[in-house]
Amino acid sequence: MNKFSRSERIGVMTKILTDRPNQIHTLNYFGELFGVAKSTVSEDVMALRRALKAFNLGNLETVVGAAGGIKYVPQPDEEYVSNFIQDLCNKLSEPERILPGGFLYIADLLFTPHIVQQVGEIMASRFYEANPDFVITVETKGIPIAMMTARALNCPVVVARRDNEVTEGSVVTINYVSASSKRIQTMSLAKRAVKEGQRALIIDDFMRGGGTARGMVDLLKEFNVDIVGVGVMIATEQPRQKMIDQYVALIQLEEVDEASRKVVARPAL
Repeated sequence: MNKFSRSERIGVMTKILTDRPNQIHTLNYFGELFGVAKSTVSEDVMALRRALKAFNLGNLETVVGAAGGIKYVPQPDEEYVSNFIQDLCNKLSEPERILPGGFLYIADLLFTPHIVQQVGEIMASRFYEANPDFVITVETKGIPIAMMTARALNCPVVVARRDNEVTEGSVVTINYVSASSKRIQTMSLAKRAVKEGQRALIIDDFMRGGGTARGMVDLLKEFNVDIVGVGVMIATEQPRQKMIDQYVALIQLEEVDEASRKVVARPAL
């Protein structure tokens, strides 16, 4: 086996760990990979931990026990989070985003990989201690944020459907009321998607009245699943009374005035 320098080992370790956030890798794994002693790997880990901390790039945590090892936790610095969300607010406040009917165009943000990855890591940092078994969202625009949040938490994504899909197999379907339109809508989830007693984190892109989030809560009750949190990228200021009591929003949308071409968005954290 070729001998690798410390800088080469740390470069490879960084790639492996950051590609799989919150996944435990044993020191023996890296020792066998590089053909070095466990003590050498420990020194590499200490150097990498210092570098990550110095540049506010996340944490390298040690997990003790028989199944222990190290894992990378992408926990962004609060100053970075503040600046990033303010930048998103500035983008959302562009008048050209206003659509007929007072809607706001946000698809470009939701489908830009580096933006949605940061949103997911910030969202995940708010729910690390909740330790969810899966992240759930409803199709379709909430999927990118849910996917990146789940990646940072190292858990799967479950997608509730508005229409039954034959590829989903047997499903549970509920009716729920849209808080904004006051119309009855349906939401379905495959029976094999989740298991009784699991812990769910609800993630979505946008919340107005909270009807969709409430629908996901009610749907998961049919599976006897615990809800450990609700997170949304954007929540509107009105109506103040949402159908969900507790939730985390990154941005609060205060005003979309189609006549004056004015959008007011501010950080909610």
